[in-house]
Amino acid sequence: MKTIIYAFLIIYTFISIYPLIWMVFYSFKNNDEIFVKNPFGFPTTLRFENYINAWNNYNMPSYFLNSMIVACTTVVFTITLSLMFSYATARMKWRFSNVCRIYVMAGMFIPVQIILVPLVVLMQKFGLSNSLWSLIIPYTAFELGFSSVVFYGFLRNIPFELEEAAAIDGANIYTTFFKIIVPIVRPAIATMVTFIFLFSWNEFTMALILISKEKLKTLPLGLITFQGQFSTDWGGMGAAMVIASIPTIIIYLLFNEEVEKALTVGSAVK
Repeated sequence: MKTIIYAFLIIYTFISIYPLIWMVFYSFKNNDEIFVKNPFGFPTTLRFENYINAWNNYNMPSYFLNSMIVACTTVVFTITLSLMFSYATARMKWRFSNVCRIYVMAGMFIPVQIILVPLVVLMQKFGLSNSLWSLIIPYTAFELGFSSVVFYGFLRNIPFELEEAAAIDGANIYTTFFKIIVPIVRPAIATMVTFIFLFSWNEFTMALILISKEKLKTLPLGLITFQGQFSTDWGGMGAAMVIASIPTIIIYLLFNEEVEKALTVGSAVK
């Protein structure tokens, strides 16, 4: 029985990893090898020039920097706002707290396509058109609902006796929040950092509508430049996709242990 389980897990692992391996192989091939001679195998020649061309000839440093600024700023804003809001609704008693919580969480059910036109008008009214803020603010707003749900669930499972003991010892609300609550919900924070970063790093629809200046484009928009009217540099596009995947892989490797801890809320509290 164990042999069957191990065999299944090995096959499943290979199926899961192969698309990443194929993308790396793809990035070292030319168009002829990708589509005709060797679409699935190891590249016959490692064409490192694909990476050099992608980085130097397609404005990749600018796209990469813009995506990093947008993703990191969105993560900071979303985690800060949603964690404080969830603490206020989950641990404090005040009028209309449930109404406010439901109102914020309702944002999870609003499709992006519905708000594109009003969003463009709002950005124009606020003078934020064609700026990175026109992406950061909507990304933060869209992720607030989901991150609030996650933090609210974690905070509701923390015993109230911890705060009572802290109050007896003379801790005020800020000390309690930053020195007791935040360390306990660190697995949830790591989980949300991963999800929010991936969303803001890969988001395409809003970026396509809100950003038209070349110097402000993010990586998903930059990949379009590899497609020409008469020809496409598929090897260079593969190299660009590998480069674009590196930060997301690093984020996962940094936070994977905390993400696993997030699956067992009780252990974090203990």
